[in-house]
Amino acid sequence: MEASKVIHAIYNDDDILMSAVKKVKAEKYHIEEIYTPFPVHGLDKAMGLAPTRIAIASFLYGCVGLTVAITMMNFIMIQDWPQNIGGKPSFSFIENMPAFVPIMFELTVFFAAHLMVITFYLRSKMWPFKNAENPDPRTTDDHFLMEVALSGNEKSLTDLLSETGAVEIKVIEKEAH
Repeated sequence: MEASKVIHAIYNDDDILMSAVKKVKAEKYHIEEIYTPFPVHGLDKAMGLAPTRIAIASFLYGCVGLTVAITMMNFIMIQDWPQNIGGKPSFSFIENMPAFVPIMFELTVFFAAHLMVITFYLRSKMWPFKNAENPDPRTTDDHFLMEVALSGNEKSLTDLLSETGAVEIKVIEKEAH
C-alpha cells in the first residue's frame, strides 16, 4: 500500500467549519472527509457531494412491503382459511380491504424502514464488529475534523486552514486503500 499525506484541521464550532469548507472548496482543494459529532445541515452541499438516492430505495422497499402485505392477507384470509367474522364473509379481498388497511400500512412502513437501514449500513460498509475509522476521538464529543488531501502545497494549505479558524492542524501519513 502506498501512503499519502493529508491534513487534519480541527474546529470547535459547526458554523466556523461550514465557512471553512466553503473557503477551502473555493480555493480548489479536495476535501477527503469531514468527521462531525452530529449532522451539520448543508455540509453535503458545501462539500459538493452528489444527492443521495436513499429516498428512491425507500419508496421501492415500501412497494415491496405493500405487495407482501396484500399477497399475504389475500392468501391467509381469503384463499387458505376464509372465516365469517361478525357476519362479514371473507369471499373477496376488495370487500374486506378496509379491515386490511392498517396491516398494509404497517408492513409498508416496516419494510421501508428496515430495508433502508440495512441498505445504509451495507452502502456505508458498516457492519457488526467493524473497527471504527474515526481519526480523532474528539469528533464524537464536540470537535469537527476536516481531512484535506495534500499534494505539495502544505504551507499554503496550512495557512488557509489557520485563517479559517482551525484550532489544530496536523499533517498525517495516511495509507491508501
